Amino acid sequence: MNFAVVGGVHTRGGLNFDASIPATNEDLRTTSLVLGYAHAFALWGRSAKFDAAVPYTRLSGSADYPGLPVERKVTGFGRPVMRLSMNFHGAPALSMAEFRDWNQDLIIGASLQVSPPLGQYDEDRIVNITANRWSFKPELGLSKATGPWIGEVKLGATFFTDNDDFYGGVTRSQQPVYALQGNLIRSLPSGAWWSFDATYFAGGRSQLDGRYNRDLQQNWRVGASLSLPVDRRNSVKLAVSSGVYARTGNEFDAVGVSWQHRWGGGL
Repeated sequence: MNFAVVGGVHTRGGLNFDASIPATNEDLRTTSLVLGYAHAFALWGRSAKFDAAVPYTRLSGSADYPGLPVERKVTGFGRPVMRLSMNFHGAPALSMAEFRDWNQDLIIGASLQVSPPLGQYDEDRIVNITANRWSFKPELGLSKATGPWIGEVKLGATFFTDNDDFYGGVTRSQQPVYALQGNLIRSLPSGAWWSFDATYFAGGRSQLDGRYNRDLQQNWRVGASLSLPVDRRNSVKLAVSSGVYARTGNEFDAVGVSWQHRWGGGL
């Protein structure tokens, strides 16, 4: 089982900021503390994992609306996320003793992430921490190891229910967002590892009361991570990412620091 605390800063990005709102020059900064929990277990003889996380976020920034400067400062909980993952090929459920002698080859797995409409939301404000809707994200992943290198590819799609209480008293709906992610991971003898990451996502065009907005997404992001073991039960991870190309609303940088504590399973 894992317990993680993550702190991060996002800059020049909008949270639930709709392109149909006549606001310009938006410059938003968010700082989040994320509490997460993960539990690995055996499911039908295969390795599986349940994880959940909830962020607590401080958002501040400004924009011109319409043509006049406005500011927004708010603090509250973001939407929690819950995910069930299972490996179908190449990763049987193992004890700690068996895992020490196991060498990865090809792993194929899938997951389903669910996020309910909870957290800070004010229908009378343009920018909020949450989006007041459900989302569901199925994902299929492949991982291939060659010596100390691991390559990963993930294909996923996020589906959204309608927000019936959007700004201005209208209903906001959104088409699915499709994502393709690749990771190149290098493990080190000390137990540390680093990775380079790239993500492309597209789709997500929204509607207000059935009228399409001009907010189709076709965006690229890149990032890097470094995980350092502290001792047998604890590790620290540093992560950075940045938008490379953004057709709609992804021009922000992100920095994250996480502490992970593991227990159980014979550690």
